[in-house]
Amino acid sequence: MRNAIKITTSVLAAGALALGLGACGSSGAKKESADAPLVVAASPTPQAQILDYVRDRLAASAGLKLEVKEFSDYVTPNTATEDGSVDANFFQHKPYLDDFNKKNGTHIVPVVDVELEPLGVYSHKIKDLKQLRDGATIAVPNDTTNEGRAFTLLQAAGLLTLKPGTGDAATPADVAANPRHLKFQELDAAQTPRSLDDVDAAVINGNYAIEDHLDPQKDALTLEKAAGNPYANFLAVKDGNQNDPRVQKLAKLLNSPQVKQFIESTFHGAVIPAFGKVAS
Repeated sequence: MRNAIKITTSVLAAGALALGLGACGSSGAKKESADAPLVVAASPTPQAQILDYVRDRLAASAGLKLEVKEFSDYVTPNTATEDGSVDANFFQHKPYLDDFNKKNGTHIVPVVDVELEPLGVYSHKIKDLKQLRDGATIAVPNDTTNEGRAFTLLQAAGLLTLKPGTGDAATPADVAANPRHLKFQELDAAQTPRSLDDVDAAVINGNYAIEDHLDPQKDALTLEKAAGNPYANFLAVKDGNQNDPRVQKLAKLLNSPQVKQFIESTFHGAVIPAFGKVAS
């Protein structure tokens, strides 16, 4: 304090009254919190686009104030949700979140599935995977779940064979048969589209493909199948915040017929509605 303050009985009484009012007014504080904007971290494409649509077209009528913060990486949205810098995030799928929580000691939980972006193989140098030269280099995402997902896709395309039981945790060390002697360049997922001029092909997440003006339906040499795919992206919060009324409002809006129509008309199959409960 800049000046000494003489504490009098009246001041102490006022302080006690304030504490009493604060205790009695706790429900009012919660109400104020429920009226505050819900801040959601998201990847720019397509998650932030979907959230922008909800904010601009649907949120007001549902009594929701929505603020969207864009992040270009796969780490900050979760750490920001954990430390309370944002209220929720929308950018990831369950295998990635499970791995992230385990490695970082975070407590992020899914709320509701929204959409799927098929992973694909792209190239600036070939038009068909059959044209891959012996010893060709393929860029793959370097985070655990998306790298495993990439190798599963390469195996499905007939380019290699993984060791039995490897599943979606595959890395280059898990390649059992590599008849074309392919080499793998492990990159941050956001960097894979930018590598296309330097490698023979790259496995690229759907959102980053769209950001780089690639059309998964037209440009991908091979693409993940949507049926039975466990990699739907969802709205997520820190554990304990699932029942925040604002979160529940947003979850309902993200699974609405209007959002389904927006996704289908905007992304033309590059992003697919995948509404409902998140798979365990």
